[in-house]
Amino acid sequence: DILASYSSDSHIGQDVAHAMEMLAKADAVCFDVDSTVIDEEGIDVLADTLGKGPEVTAWTTKAMDGNIRFEDALAARLEIIKPSKADISNCLEKHPLRLSPGVDRLVEALHKRGTDVYLVSGGFRLMIEPVAEVLGVSFDRIYANTITFDESGDYTGFDSNEPTSADQGKPKALTMIKEKYGYKTMVMVGDGATDAQAKPP
Repeated sequence: DILASYSSDSHIGQDVAHAMEMLAKADAVCFDVDSTVIDEEGIDVLADTLGKGPEVTAWTTKAMDGNIRFEDALAARLEIIKPSKADISNCLEKHPLRLSPGVDRLVEALHKRGTDVYLVSGGFRLMIEPVAEVLGVSFDRIYANTITFDESGDYTGFDSNEPTSADQGKPKALTMIKEKYGYKTMVMVGDGATDAQAKPP
């Protein structure tokens, strides 16, 4: 399969071969979503749709680089855009989030091996659920942020009880998953400082 062929391919770099080998051995694989499973940052796409792109992108870069506490960047970005339920639906209708090349085949290969797949993201559940549906990942395996709305669907804030809403959130989410299901080997796949935090000391 794709994992075995990559891990045994002598023409790829050692780092990639090692990564594929680890994926093949894992009981569970947790993927970041923004700029990993999809090829863009979901919150930036939403901000662009609402005409707030440059302001929000600056905060996203700070958060990814680890130069500011994640919860501060999350709160600041949401206060700028204050998205309603309708705003999010319209955004996804106008700009469906694009999967990164090959990620669908990778997730399919993991599922065929019996490996459990999770989406662990500092992004928003409402924007991640359509991605999970395409990949065949059940919604109870999404660990992401929940935006809160009033009865009219207008923005009121976000659920600070979600582990991914704060700095060191991804390690907390992975610990919760491991303790709940008893996995021996877990792999985190991502691109930013918050993903690197999930690496054991």
